[in-house]
Amino acid sequence: MEAVGRSSEAKYECLLFDMDDTLYPLSSGLNLACRKNIQEFMLQHLQIEENEVPRMCLELYREYGTTMAGLKALGYEFDNDEFHAYVHGNLPYDVLKPDPALRNLLLSVSQRKIIFTNADQAHAALVLKRLGLEDCFEGVICFETLNPHPPHVEPVDDNYYMQGNGIDGNEVPKIASPGTNTLISSHSRVLCKPSVEAFEAAIRIANIDPQKTIFFDDSARNIESGKAAGLYTVIVGSSTLVPGADHALTSIHNIKEALPEIWEGGEREQVEQLIQSAPVETVVLA
Repeated sequence: MEAVGRSSEAKYECLLFDMDDTLYPLSSGLNLACRKNIQEFMLQHLQIEENEVPRMCLELYREYGTTMAGLKALGYEFDNDEFHAYVHGNLPYDVLKPDPALRNLLLSVSQRKIIFTNADQAHAALVLKRLGLEDCFEGVICFETLNPHPPHVEPVDDNYYMQGNGIDGNEVPKIASPGTNTLISSHSRVLCKPSVEAFEAAIRIANIDPQKTIFFDDSARNIESGKAAGLYTVIVGSSTLVPGADHALTSIHNIKEALPEIWEGGEREQVEQLIQSAPVETVVLA
């Protein structure tokens, strides 16, 4: 009961971090490499006209939050895991190096620390490992968290249908993917940032108080939605405030100088905890 009392008095109880282009700079080039792979997937696997791919990729990203979400919304059918494997399978991860300065900064924070990313679990795990941050977070809310696989998979024939719950709670038919015996949703909506619904789901999953949570992201759209969901918001990679942002950081490394209140009264306690406890690898929250 005493611990609960101390937590309720804290100004901030949780730090919620985007990952890509937030924990490492956009200049790494991973973003461009990822976009190139997405365009190749659209061309090779979805047979979209080559001259249409770049425009579609950008427009769908802008309208739906991710190109993948936009493709699903337009009715393109493909396996989510295969898409992620293709897009992230040959990224130049070697450009990411261990960041001991950021690691020490994160470990000095006594509040809960959680990743909230649109990326899939495998990509998130690899990025955090390359940065040397895999044990700095309590958990990861990723693509699979918000878009879980069907609870079970059964062999089916051409006329078989199974009812499953959609994102909005309504039942939607699930059908077999052509050429396979795997059940997939025929209404494949993807839940992701910047949807306010995705933020509300993340808040429920992590069991956090949005009014006592700071959200860090490099995307202006995500910041605006985070603010709409009730979070204290920080735009990263910019010195200029964007709509919905409470603060702006040119680099994630500037947290302590810009937001010293995060450490007020908690740094000594956290150092003692670090000395007494062994590292625990970040887990996916579901």
